[in-house]
Amino acid sequence: MLNTRDEALALLRRYNKEPFHILHALTVEGVMDWYARELGYGGEADFWALAGLLHDIDFEQWPDQHCQKAPELLAAAGAGEALIHAVVCHGYGLCSDVEPVHEMEKVLFAADELTGLIGAAARMRPSRSVQDMEVSSLKKKFKDKKFAAGCSRDVIRQGAERLGWDLDTLMERTILAMRACEERINGEMSAL
Repeated sequence: MLNTRDEALALLRRYNKEPFHILHALTVEGVMDWYARELGYGGEADFWALAGLLHDIDFEQWPDQHCQKAPELLAAAGAGEALIHAVVCHGYGLCSDVEPVHEMEKVLFAADELTGLIGAAARMRPSRSVQDMEVSSLKKKFKDKKFAAGCSRDVIRQGAERLGWDLDTLMERTILAMRACEERINGEMSAL
């Protein structure tokens, strides 16, 4: 049974070797943990974080089967149906026809793409950090279609709509979430 973060991290690292993919998984994990606590789901924070950590488990080795191969990998590791559903529905409309229903799934759908955009914007800053990033500068990067072109602006907009939030709220909250976990993630990445 897949129950602990250590088990989930070992599973992630079995199928993901690229530091960029590990960094993204750790970032989405931290963001999901923050959102769980912020939105009143503190008792489910570990589950939210596990979904964030494992959401791209199949992407590095099977990019053409993203969200299709994940159920098999997760089930073999003992993951429950709720975790498998959450992981698969983050690709809704892109590589999955499983729709995000629960608030956690909607947050994962919305935050996944946005963390990529925020991370890319942070790497361009003199500080190379989200600690001094403001929504206004992120919005400029969002509007520049050439910047971090792989981060779908449509998915980010759809994610905000699914949550019933405006884009500024999603951006502001996700920046705050990334600020909260940035130091821990940097430490973890340097230990790899």
